[in-house]
Amino acid sequence: MQYEAKYITDDIKLSCYEDSFFKSDIVFEHHMLIWFISGETKIVQADATYTFKEGDIFLIPRNQLSTIINYPKDGKPHKTVVMHLTTARLRDFYTDLDVKDTTAELQKIFHFSNHPLLASCLSSLIPYFEMKNIPGDIASLKITEAISILRVIDKRIDNLLANFEEPGKIDLAGYMEKNFMFNLPLEKFSYLTGRSLTTFKRDFGKIFNTTPQRWLTQKRLELAHYQFTEKQKRPIDVCYETGFENLSHFSYAFKKHYGYSPTELLTQIRC
Repeated sequence: MQYEAKYITDDIKLSCYEDSFFKSDIVFEHHMLIWFISGETKIVQADATYTFKEGDIFLIPRNQLSTIINYPKDGKPHKTVVMHLTTARLRDFYTDLDVKDTTAELQKIFHFSNHPLLASCLSSLIPYFEMKNIPGDIASLKITEAISILRVIDKRIDNLLANFEEPGKIDLAGYMEKNFMFNLPLEKFSYLTGRSLTTFKRDFGKIFNTTPQRWLTQKRLELAHYQFTEKQKRPIDVCYETGFENLSHFSYAFKKHYGYSPTELLTQIRC
């Protein structure tokens, strides 16, 4: 995979993928404001799937499980400007503002399409990626400008950006049933359910009477089988949308479990 990233600071980068695609299951530590220059991204979450392309601007909330698949498109690389809205910076921004009774916003992606104010703010960053010795306050001013614009164009945004709560202990069974398709370390699942890794494994065993890894594999294979039989999706799409790392491992695990390969199943269905 040919990947290039240029930074103004750690919180603002120009990201470019040249190859056919890049896929990752991830939980973002910070809110991410992203502007598409070219290419396409598919974001798969527990409750929805989003597709973003050239000109789109979107905000991904922190601590949210997502499968990210980046594609080049129309002969152009996957190229984006990415701005991290860190908790520390947001605390500073909201310190002197009279924002009361903020409640956690639904963990969804905010889509702003090609909004002129945000597009102008983010596109103005492009020349800085080619410069050296950029004054430190430039990035800070640009991030402050972006936050201010977000607050103007969507009045709900304070409920997300001004909420600094960390994940608390939540219903483990419900959370895992909703998010098992994301291929993340158990440490991430334990954090997002408000537990230490030891407590997570102990609680998991009491609820499901098996190990997390065995349960996750079983659930992912069951979802894959459903995707084939009910939706007749391609093996490559099912592989990446059900939490497997690569097609060969997925095909092997599927055949070992069911006795036939994904291709054999699809051939049978279509006959």
